Amino acid sequence: MVGLMTRRDGTIRDTIWEGVVMRRTRASADPDANPRPVALPAEWDDGAAEALAALAPGEGPVALPRLAEGWIRRVAAKGRKLGVLASAGAAEGFAAGLRSLVLTRRAAPGAGTWANDPKAEPRFVLNLPAFLDEEGGFDSTGYAVAVRLGVTTLEILGNARASRLRLGFADLAGLLAALRLDYESPEARAVGAAISALTRGAAEAASGDLAETFGAREPISLIWPTPPESLPVPGLAEAVRAALDAAASAPGLRHAAIFTLTPPDAVEALLGAETGGLAPAVAPTRLVSTPDGDVMEVPTRAALLAGEDATRLLAPRGPEARAAMEAVLRPWMHSSSPGAAVPAQAPRPAPKPRQHAVHGRGAVWKVSIGGHRVTLRTMEGAHGLEEISLNFAKDGAAFRAMVDALCHSVTVGLNSGVRLDEYVQAFAYTRFGPAGVVEGDPAIHRASSVLDWAFRRLALDHLGGRVLPDPTDEECGFDHLGTAAQQLPLLPDLPSAPAPAARRRALRLVG
Repeated sequence: MVGLMTRRDGTIRDTIWEGVVMRRTRASADPDANPRPVALPAEWDDGAAEALAALAPGEGPVALPRLAEGWIRRVAAKGRKLGVLASAGAAEGFAAGLRSLVLTRRAAPGAGTWANDPKAEPRFVLNLPAFLDEEGGFDSTGYAVAVRLGVTTLEILGNARASRLRLGFADLAGLLAALRLDYESPEARAVGAAISALTRGAAEAASGDLAETFGAREPISLIWPTPPESLPVPGLAEAVRAALDAAASAPGLRHAAIFTLTPPDAVEALLGAETGGLAPAVAPTRLVSTPDGDVMEVPTRAALLAGEDATRLLAPRGPEARAAMEAVLRPWMHSSSPGAAVPAQAPRPAPKPRQHAVHGRGAVWKVSIGGHRVTLRTMEGAHGLEEISLNFAKDGAAFRAMVDALCHSVTVGLNSGVRLDEYVQAFAYTRFGPAGVVEGDPAIHRASSVLDWAFRRLALDHLGGRVLPDPTDEECGFDHLGTAAQQLPLLPDLPSAPAPAARRRALRLVG
């Protein structure tokens, strides 16, 4: 149902949220969890609804305006108390700026801020494709303003005491595709370097402003790499120079480090970013589930922006392409980017059938391993398997990030010529919880880990139906893993028996 957001209360009264056309849906970040009622802007997609469900604590209804206003008002009030925001008018202007960034899907703090988690290290991310202007260029002025708002937000979240902040961008690949630039081209690397230089200049200028109030702790850097001067994006080179000049004129810096690329969380998905940081795109399409439970392949947002050039611009890239991009961006960052290129998408929705569901080039398996529900998704291209992903019904953020990184690494490897049988030899019969009886797979009855089941299933589906024998009860650790509840948290154990390793060394597959 679509309607006007007209409720006037202390949460949204006299703010940008009034009059925003909203829609109601039901969504869950976990394919196996009960969906919760979600209200979000009408034009936002279901991926944003899933991300919103992941960001809101609890299991009840969640509405974007109320959830966003919770942390925006909290941060603004704290900034006023700390003196970071000098007046009530400054606090209201700051809050209005953050609302605008969220509603336009340009930027937001990380998941810990949305959940009001005091233990989470604050981060702030800017969604690069959202800064495309109406003429197809880049809104450099708006981006610099967003960077300054991000630095102020992180300063407040750090109680005006943190010397190191974590501000970065997401979906460089999507921006480059929208600008019709090949990720591996010199022009694309020049634009990436320019965006990084603009980020650093604007961030250090904001840090200099804070230093005037709270005192400088670091000297200003007067020597930077030479920023690109000839760029295919109008006005970007001039904006970079202005930002660096503003930073150079500061009396000193409040922070030792600000600009860094951090692993993505659900906020990137809420903003619509499809890749984390500087990672290249995985493919021009993605898998989604249909209302009737099927799986279909649809273009990514970057592909829609790239138009007829999408297939060429968003073709999978090898690790050397990412390394070349990082080499030109690293001199502008205060710390190195994450080692793994993690996709920023929220967990993909799962189809209704519990068994193997195939639609075109995509496949989905949903099984239970030792009482834990696991979803394996694959995508095939013209040359065979080209993408895999794993989702869990119960897992922590660290475990999810680790598995996402591993799956993305396998995806990059498959698209760079690494044979699937090499991955099967590496991961089949690995041992860690959850493990045990497999329900939902008629060919595999026991698994010593999730990776063991997943890669033996891939061998069955993509290596000529090769059947690898089930591990024994002892190899699955039935004697000490216990029930599903007792297996939590899902932390890997060091192998305690030689049998799985010996079996893996003896494994030989012929493609």
